[in-house]
Amino acid sequence: MIERLEATLNRYENIEKELSTKEVLSDIKKTTKLSKEMSELEDIVTCYKKYKKVLENIKDCEDMIKDPELGEIAKEDLVTYKEEKEKLDKELEILLIPKDPNDGKNVVMEIRGAAGGDEANIFAGDLFRMYTKYAESNGFSYNVYNSIEGTAGGYSQIEFIIKGEGAYSKLKYESGSHRVQRVPVTESNGRLQTSTATVLVMPEVDDDVEIDINPNDLRIDIYRSSGCGGQGVNTTDSAVRITHLPTNTVVTCQNERSQIQNKEQAMKVLKARLYEQQLQKQEEEQGAERRSKIGTGDRAEKIRTYNYPQNRVTDHRIGFTTKQLDRVMDGDLNDIINALIAEDQKRKLEGNES
Repeated sequence: MIERLEATLNRYENIEKELSTKEVLSDIKKTTKLSKEMSELEDIVTCYKKYKKVLENIKDCEDMIKDPELGEIAKEDLVTYKEEKEKLDKELEILLIPKDPNDGKNVVMEIRGAAGGDEANIFAGDLFRMYTKYAESNGFSYNVYNSIEGTAGGYSQIEFIIKGEGAYSKLKYESGSHRVQRVPVTESNGRLQTSTATVLVMPEVDDDVEIDINPNDLRIDIYRSSGCGGQGVNTTDSAVRITHLPTNTVVTCQNERSQIQNKEQAMKVLKARLYEQQLQKQEEEQGAERRSKIGTGDRAEKIRTYNYPQNRVTDHRIGFTTKQLDRVMDGDLNDIINALIAEDQKRKLEGNES
């Protein structure tokens, strides 16, 4: 571990030197790339510097223990520093877990009403509100690019992008089937009903990521928007549907104000979908690593139940339960997401040890 930490510290210091040279400062692309790398290493370097200082303090205390005047004080300090060392050991272990290269990216999300008819669509709308409230509380922004409203409320399908540093690192565990248990407003007999909605989460693909899309493999259809996109959105043929023929991947964007904007947005989402397919293929080839992950991104995987009569939310993947469903549905997902992150780190650490 010390070798890796020293290598990280050396790299950080080398970047610092490079960023002070005229050659790098005159190259915006290189400056941005190095600054980003430096930022990613900063937490490890800060923690390692503290760790080195604690090791020095431990050595000093051990040297002073035999001193007749300072020995007792040194013994007390030694206990404190050793406790601090243990704490920093654990922090460094977690910081050295290989980072998901997509963690800092924006998120492309899709929510669909599934089993349960109108109630499933209403629940899909509730989930959309939950995620957008969570986004706002974290300083993220969001933009809906396609939606199909349910006849009784909510959405049979809604697709949107959440933008903000680290959005994917927080929301990547949300893919799967979400189940709700409640008495629907559409139920006249007051009976409890179980319905589901599916969530798909994908990282937005940066421009520097190469996704091979042959223009000849695309079918692009233009039609009149039917969603809510502001005044005048329904008066022109501005909605765009792009079909990637080799994979039969279909992307629709209709909530921007112009055909050009809708096409640009649709291409971004198509790249994200094809990139997600690449990631899933790689993970399937890795086998065991995929099985150890929290959530596979499979829509059919039941990941969470929202029980309204008992005000309870349960995440089935990690056995986490909270009795604050009302707060969760209002966007307070922090406890659930933090529990998922902690379990993911634990599993990765166990994988590294084996």
